Amino acid sequence: MVAELAVADTHALVWYATGARRKLGREARRLFERADAGRAAIHVPAIVLVEVAELVRAGRLLLGRSFTDWEDDLFSSGKYFPAELTRDVVRAADRLYAIPERADRLIAATALHLECPLVTRDAEIGRVAGVEVVW
Repeated sequence: MVAELAVADTHALVWYATGARRKLGREARRLFERADAGRAAIHVPAIVLVEVAELVRAGRLLLGRSFTDWEDDLFSSGKYFPAELTRDVVRAADRLYAIPERADRLIAATALHLECPLVTRDAEIGRVAGVEVVW
């Protein structure tokens, strides 16, 4: 049984998935490691998937395989779960316009809606959303 849940932002997930783990804060890295060990689970917002796919398409992110294969592997691991962009998430984001970037608003709103900590280096989006930040 997984005892710990969190929501990942784009940078955190990409850095962990591509081996750039030194860019992560100590607690963020430990959380991903707990997920790898089956002691935590990470929700991945739909907008994070959009951003990763766009980075791959633009040639700014190399995953060593196609985005589709990477995403299939990510979610088949049983450690990462897609967090859909729902009406409730959009409603939560509508209250977070102090976060100027749309993707950050939607990521923070996902954490707020799911009542989970947010794995991000941007403490301000967590503060505005009123969610715990893991970094």
